[in-house]
Amino acid sequence: MKSSVVSLVFFLFVTTSLFAQDRFEVFGEYSYLHFSPTIAGTSSRSFNGGGGGAQFNFAKFLAVKGEFMGYGSSTFTADYLGHTYTASGNMFTYLFGPVIRIPLWYVKPFGEVLLGGSNTNAYVNLSNAIVAGGGAISRTPNQHPFTLALGGGLDLKLTEHVSIRPGEVDFVLTRYTNPLTSTNNQNNFRYCGGVVFTF
Repeated sequence: MKSSVVSLVFFLFVTTSLFAQDRFEVFGEYSYLHFSPTIAGTSSRSFNGGGGGAQFNFAKFLAVKGEFMGYGSSTFTADYLGHTYTASGNMFTYLFGPVIRIPLWYVKPFGEVLLGGSNTNAYVNLSNAIVAGGGAISRTPNQHPFTLALGGGLDLKLTEHVSIRPGEVDFVLTRYTNPLTSTNNQNNFRYCGGVVFTF
């Protein structure tokens, strides 16, 4: 009987420790995106923006996250057949995926793999600028390509329900087909930081 009680107590301790006490989080973040287009003669662009999302912590170490980010317009130039063209564009991302958490007392490191899509009008505006400038190029349609974010960050607990996120760093892969070459992989860098509310 005594061994059964001990086994039951041990089982309850282990199972309750596996489940998260902070079941639901919402967050708002500033985000910087360094976008690297795959067009010769075109420099990388810096996007500033932000957004937010929600995270469901269904276990102590595992969660599912969804986020939406928007970035303001950025101007860039591209050299094509001896001519320089200027265009601007904004960008939006919508990503979902698993998060691995390490819930320490006041510090919570995490890693994530987020999958989804994105959209930018930069390539459409670039092809329009080339056509308007007399260039012979087919117009680029609006795209919503596969997008991936792989990285992690750190949350610092301020109160029971409020944390700050001083830094989250991600490698972001986008697969836009650009109007000048046949390449369609862009390797980008992203930084995020903001406030997390826990329920």
